[in-house]
Amino acid sequence: MTKEECYELGKIVKTHGLRGELSIYLDVDDPSEYEDLDSFLVERDGGLIPYFFETFQLQGNRALVKLEEINDIVTASELVGCPLYLTLANLPKLTNQQFYYHEVVGYQVVDEQRGLLGLVASVATLPHQDLLVVDHQNREVLIPINDDIVLSIDRDAQTLQVRLPDGLLEVYLSE
Repeated sequence: MTKEECYELGKIVKTHGLRGELSIYLDVDDPSEYEDLDSFLVERDGGLIPYFFETFQLQGNRALVKLEEINDIVTASELVGCPLYLTLANLPKLTNQQFYYHEVVGYQVVDEQRGLLGLVASVATLPHQDLLVVDHQNREVLIPINDDIVLSIDRDAQTLQVRLPDGLLEVYLSE
C-alpha cells in the first residue's frame, strides 16, 4: 500500500493513560462518518503500517483509541505525531457537485468567459483558503476554492467550470 493509494485521515496527538491508549485528531469534515472504523494505517519509517482497534470512542473531531498489541505508554508514545491514513476506497461518497481535492488534479479548468485556462497541477490547503494551483500559459495561477468561483464539476469530461473574479488572472499575467 502506498500513500498515493490513500488519503490522510489525521494524526496521533498524544497518549492517554498508561495502558497504551491514544488520542487521535481526525482532520475530516464529518468525523461521524468514521465511527465504524476498525483500523487505520500509520506512517512510520517511510511506510504505512496497519493497526487494528480494540476500542474506538469518537469525541467530536478527536477519538480515543486502543490499538491491538499496544499495551503500554512507552510503546504508545512511539506513535505520537504519526500521520494516519485510510485507503481511497474508504472515502465517504459525495453529493453531485462536491469533490475531493486529490481527484481534480489533472482536470481542465474552464472559465465561463475566458474558456480553457489550463490544468489543475495541485491543490494548496492554507489556513483560511484552499486554492486550485493551475498551470496557465506556463505560469502558476492560484484560484480560490469556493462556491462563488468554482461553479461545477464534470467528472466525465474531467473539467471544473469557474467564474474568475475580475482582475484575478491579470495579476498573474502582468509583468
